[in-house]
Amino acid sequence: MPIKSYLAHPHIGKKNELAETLSKIDQCEVMPAENKNVIVLVTETDTDQEDEQLKEKLETIPSLKLLALVSGFNTPSPNKN
Repeated sequence: MPIKSYLAHPHIGKKNELAETLSKIDQCEVMPAENKNVIVLVTETDTDQEDEQLKEKLETIPSLKLLALVSGFNTPSPNKN
């Protein structure tokens, strides 16, 4: 189960729009910074393939200027032995 955290940098004046867009994606948890033009984004997916699809989806968001991976790890799925 891939879990990753990112710093999402919006285009100028697009922070709220980006936060709203990201918060509509089920695998995303959004935490906008109060004093900076940045959003902390935590993603959780079930498989590596789903994680790659999510990353591709995130990269198409028009209000997103830069997505920087801060931390990522993969935990074994509880369904696998």
